[in-house]
Amino acid sequence: MSTIGAEEEFVLVDPTTLRPVPRAAEVLARVEELPPGAKAHPELMGTQVEFATGVCDDLDGLGAQLVAGRRALADAAKASGLRLLASGTPPLADPAPGFAPGGRYGRVEELFRAQVTDYQSNGCHVHVGVPDRDTAVHVVNHLRRWLPALLALGANSPFWAGRDTGYASWRIVEQSKFPGSGVTPHLADAAAHDAAVARLVDLGVLVDESQTFWFARPSPRYPTVEVRVADTAATPGEAVLQTALTRALVAATPPGPAPELDGQVLAAAVWSAARYGLTGDGVDPLTARRVPAPELLEALFDHVADALGDDRAAVRSLLDRVLTEGNGAVRQQRAGSPEAATITCIEVGTG
Repeated sequence: MSTIGAEEEFVLVDPTTLRPVPRAAEVLARVEELPPGAKAHPELMGTQVEFATGVCDDLDGLGAQLVAGRRALADAAKASGLRLLASGTPPLADPAPGFAPGGRYGRVEELFRAQVTDYQSNGCHVHVGVPDRDTAVHVVNHLRRWLPALLALGANSPFWAGRDTGYASWRIVEQSKFPGSGVTPHLADAAAHDAAVARLVDLGVLVDESQTFWFARPSPRYPTVEVRVADTAATPGEAVLQTALTRALVAATPPGPAPELDGQVLAAAVWSAARYGLTGDGVDPLTARRVPAPELLEALFDHVADALGDDRAAVRSLLDRVLTEGNGAVRQQRAGSPEAATITCIEVGTG
């Protein structure tokens, strides 16, 4: 099966106030031992840190790296008197936390101004190896149908700035404000993809060709398809589930053209997934019908069951657990308040 990897973004919080603290550089300097090939990075805001696994061949190896990476960052945060938060947005947040130092982030700040002043959004990015960029674009065309379902499964950001937003993924609402966000447009090949991105850069709405906000794309750095529709997972197991389903979707990609999907229906599917997660109706982009979100996940699983191979039973178990206990958004809301949700995300986040 294809190689896999994942990137997870986290927020650093004060253990007493539970509010984000812009000390990412200090925490990253304290990170000691990471798995082979794995890296820890700064993110857009000085309150954020990122862990990227190395290239993995199987789910067990990926899961072990995710646990080790979270523990390494959590230990480094603790040594700085802070805690690591696994949530798509911090439930409690102050305005203008400050940007991470760096030339590119300065350009992002200059371009987007107040739009990114307090943009502390954290995603789970899945990488699946593909042979070439034309294949990557072909795969992304077929993934478009399933991206809202992956979002509903991975929604984990119902709180923002001390209030319940009423959304399962407020991160996606925040991201939708950026130009070129949402489901990737259907594109003919890698050349068409690169031309579409270059046009957005030329129009002055992206800093560079690496900054597309589309939910899936050929990675600009690696020979992979990169899918970044899900919020940062509440637990390593849920990150493994996102990765397993994404790899299986890539493996199940047929050779022919992807079905035509209405752009407005796709937008409705994304909004419904962000609004309700797993607790209400979603929208099937193929049939343009409202469907209970769990049914969309069951359809996704049936679609990839054969492609999962020996991982089928393990992935079924992980999926059943989320469908029974709720995704991260449900568990945060069950905690009852932004403060309790923050503690929940700290306690379960390092798994």
